[in-house]
Amino acid sequence: MSKVTFNVFRFDPETDAGPRYQRYEIEQAPGLTVLGGLLEIQAKTDPSLAFRSACRAAVCGSCAMHINGQYRLACEMQTEMLGATVTVRPLGHLSVIKDLVVEMKPFWDRYKEIKPYLMPGDNPPEKEFIQSCDDREKLDGGIDCILCSCCYNSCPVVGTDPAYVGPAAALKADRFLRDSRDRAREERLLLTGGDHGVWRCHTVFSCQEVCPKDLNPTGAIADLKLGAIKAKLGLRS
Repeated sequence: MSKVTFNVFRFDPETDAGPRYQRYEIEQAPGLTVLGGLLEIQAKTDPSLAFRSACRAAVCGSCAMHINGQYRLACEMQTEMLGATVTVRPLGHLSVIKDLVVEMKPFWDRYKEIKPYLMPGDNPPEKEFIQSCDDREKLDGGIDCILCSCCYNSCPVVGTDPAYVGPAAALKADRFLRDSRDRAREERLLLTGGDHGVWRCHTVFSCQEVCPKDLNPTGAIADLKLGAIKAKLGLRS
């Protein structure tokens, strides 16, 4: 049976002088994923290897990492598609806690800033908002984001401005902006339109290219910009 070499980023800030790469060799097998390989290394070769994972089904987003030059989900990336060597690095723009585990607080701080929940206003209905099928279809895409942060880590603006709202938070803000049950349109446009908001986007499309769910954060950012311009001109969206 053929072998696959894992070239894995290793770094423990508490004990290591600097980062390094460590090579492991395991047997290639049909359907072997990058996450499966890392789990095998951890179980059979090196229990000190640190990484995050949970669902193993491309739903939770916790196993996002930099794999062979691109941000991907380790649980859905099969090693047979990557060649004889799999090089794995942690997510970018975030400090390393250990090996492939990074501090996600900056990402979640940006997400919380856009208030990612329905704000129904002062007079919500007694039971529920009635939403038509057409109104529900407007949410397609935005609701499928799993918050894996691949888009955030691939964004060059995040690398130069840690306070930048980022593509994931912008996508979620646009999702609520489109929601017929939400009554906070003006507030959401203000939250995403400041000095560190959507106008900082350079439209590089890297966020769209790496999204494991094929979503369009760049389009969401453009939608927020358009909404801000219409609001400024007093036009109805």
